[in-house]
Amino acid sequence: MKAFVLAAGFGTRLKPLTDYIPKPLIPVLNIPSIFYTFFQLKKAGIREIICNTHHHANTIRCVIESSNLPELDITFSEEPVILGTGGGLKNCEKLIGDNEFLLVNSDIITDIDLAVLIQHHRKSQRPGTLTLFATPEAPEIGYIGIENGLIKDFRNLRHTNLVSSCIYTGIAVLTPEIFRYLKSDFSGIVDTGFTGLIENGGMNYFLHEGMWMDIGIMQNYWKANLDRDSIITGMTEPMNRAIGMKPHPISNETDISPDARISNSVIGCRCRIGANSTITDSVLLPGVYIKPGSRITKMIIHPFNAIVM
Repeated sequence: MKAFVLAAGFGTRLKPLTDYIPKPLIPVLNIPSIFYTFFQLKKAGIREIICNTHHHANTIRCVIESSNLPELDITFSEEPVILGTGGGLKNCEKLIGDNEFLLVNSDIITDIDLAVLIQHHRKSQRPGTLTLFATPEAPEIGYIGIENGLIKDFRNLRHTNLVSSCIYTGIAVLTPEIFRYLKSDFSGIVDTGFTGLIENGGMNYFLHEGMWMDIGIMQNYWKANLDRDSIITGMTEPMNRAIGMKPHPISNETDISPDARISNSVIGCRCRIGANSTITDSVLLPGVYIKPGSRITKMIIHPFNAIVM
């Protein structure tokens, strides 16, 4: 089975961070976020991965290719003109081929067992299975309409008036049937491919009850880095074995004054922290300089800006 990873977006919700770093490479505990997806795919036995790219496309390709991920075959589909989630997938129809495949967003971190998801999909004999996650924030994020064990609607786009506590996680198993309903130009996958499958064979769902985080939102990104009770801390050794890198709060490539005080914070590579500085509950992206005597609390800082949380 192949996987298609959506990595072409502008990362608007993470501006100004994504003005300088593409969203798939925004680090979570000093690991580019897309590598968490690669880890989950490899753990499920999936080796062939297709990534669509647009915003900072060359940077994404260079970082991934230079990482020499073991036993993963990653192909890039660069979009000179961005095609959206629907058009981007349609553009890769020939690369994906005639078999079922996984669709995964590049800005999520989860402990989902993809192998179990795939088995659940195959038992359903439906043309598509979306992974859902129950949350009190469903009305704000966008709830999924469910009826008789099948997905019927998204944010009431089909005017079914169906409401649930579940959201779409950005993870799906799909058959090539979806390509019949996708458009080649800029388009969204929900109102083309997903709606087409709902109306022609039905959309199954898999309810994930573990950990799921959308790090494409600034507050969520900050929490993902600093939540020491998060399942991410338990991924350290499995990720290291699978892809040769592991989450860690403080990079080895830093220059930190011996009398600087750092508490519950993430320090990226090439950061310099001056004498008598105090950093608390903050995330420093690569290349940040903190002047001596600074007091940093509840912030996300990159070399050109600082965001107060």
